[in-house]
Amino acid sequence: MNMLVVGAGAVGGYFGGRLAEQGEQVTFLVRPNRYEQLQKTGLHITSPHGDIAITPQLITRDMRPDRAFDVILLSTKAYHLDDVLQDLAPFVSSETYIIPLLNGMQHIRRLTEVFGEDRVLGGLCFIESTLDAEGRILQTSPSHRLLFGSRTGKPTARLEEIAACFAKAKAPMMYSMHIMDDMWQKYLFISTFAGVTTLFRSAIGPIRQEAVGRQMILDVMKEAKQAMEEQGAVFNDDVEAVLLKQMHGMENTMKSSMLRDMEKGQPVEVEHFFSALLKPSTTDQMNALKLVEANLRMYLKTIK
Repeated sequence: MNMLVVGAGAVGGYFGGRLAEQGEQVTFLVRPNRYEQLQKTGLHITSPHGDIAITPQLITRDMRPDRAFDVILLSTKAYHLDDVLQDLAPFVSSETYIIPLLNGMQHIRRLTEVFGEDRVLGGLCFIESTLDAEGRILQTSPSHRLLFGSRTGKPTARLEEIAACFAKAKAPMMYSMHIMDDMWQKYLFISTFAGVTTLFRSAIGPIRQEAVGRQMILDVMKEAKQAMEEQGAVFNDDVEAVLLKQMHGMENTMKSSMLRDMEKGQPVEVEHFFSALLKPSTTDQMNALKLVEANLRMYLKTIK
């Protein structure tokens, strides 16, 4: 299949690299500075699951491919989404499937407004990765999993074909029959994880070791869950226990991508994560989530 990966950063570069490693036709749509860097150095991934060094196929927004793309992996940050939509439009045909890997849910509405309900699938990933100063992808966690699926839960022959291609990669890249439920659960997990790690400016280990930290994890998860349910999310009765077990099973040094962005002085996805939850919430829910949002807004002022 002919695949386009939007960006060659810590997430898109990793999963796109795993697909290219297996011989899939993968092209990376990148900005000019990343294009020049990768032309010189190639795409390098360091990972406990195996290192990769490939010469990637690259295009920029001003270039045109020879043929349409079957699949587009979209892994941009939420605050870049509107700009990326303009870059992406020429590469989407009536037969293209878009698999977004953004956290949260707000991007689905925006993508379907632009490209239509039938073109946009659900998607998510679990991975800890970052770029070093030379643009190499450093993937450090045991988890490097991607899920995708029809938002209606109905598979098609073409989706099965995509699943078969993804299954060849040296990373779990799987089709889900309940991708929307998976996305809500990931949103709940990442909102809690990003919320507490940015609030305390700490990796998860020290937070879990203190009573106030353990209580904050519970409070943020509870309030985020209630806000999401107001927006239509349906969770299993044991979702909090499942996510807490997952969070307590993480390495002590694990940090959310939002905290890593803060530490680098980069923008953060506060609007996409927390403001999107605050809008429909009750007063009590707003007070809890505002604590996290206010903390992030204070940080944003320090980097302007």
